[in-house]
Amino acid sequence: MATVTLKGNSIHTFGDLPKTGSKAPDFRLTDAELRDVTLASFAGKKKLLNIVPSLDTPVCATSTRKFNDHAKSRSDVVMLIISADLPFAQSRFCSAEHTGSVVTLSMMRDRHFAKDYGVLIEDGPLAGITARAVVVLDQSDKVVYAELVPEIAQEPNYEKAIAALK
Repeated sequence: MATVTLKGNSIHTFGDLPKTGSKAPDFRLTDAELRDVTLASFAGKKKLLNIVPSLDTPVCATSTRKFNDHAKSRSDVVMLIISADLPFAQSRFCSAEHTGSVVTLSMMRDRHFAKDYGVLIEDGPLAGITARAVVVLDQSDKVVYAELVPEIAQEPNYEKAIAALK
């Protein structure tokens, strides 16, 4: 269990982020076409998992736009934006914000991803959705960087996450 804050108030997550050097847990998430996708769906690419509570918040929107800008120049990387939002809402966001270089994935069918990655919020007003985190995987799905952002209303460390993709 990890502790993060929401506007200074402590909340807890189920488990911990995967450790650097470990094999990333597989997942089953839902894409914009309502298809189930797994890590194997992105085989051979480096992956940046931008895990956000909801795209309908300013910090989540900002991080998605920033990672989208970086994704435009990287054909060897897939930027996955993972949230509890429905795929329809994620698609509307990407259309309105012109963030077509990222792939949005929804936890709408279950919360195993959030538990396996140690980001499922267990208490407080956001219980049931995710804390903010960034996990970077190499082409073999080994974790090369992991950041659980200590304050949900704070942006992740973009420079470290992008540097881990090199």
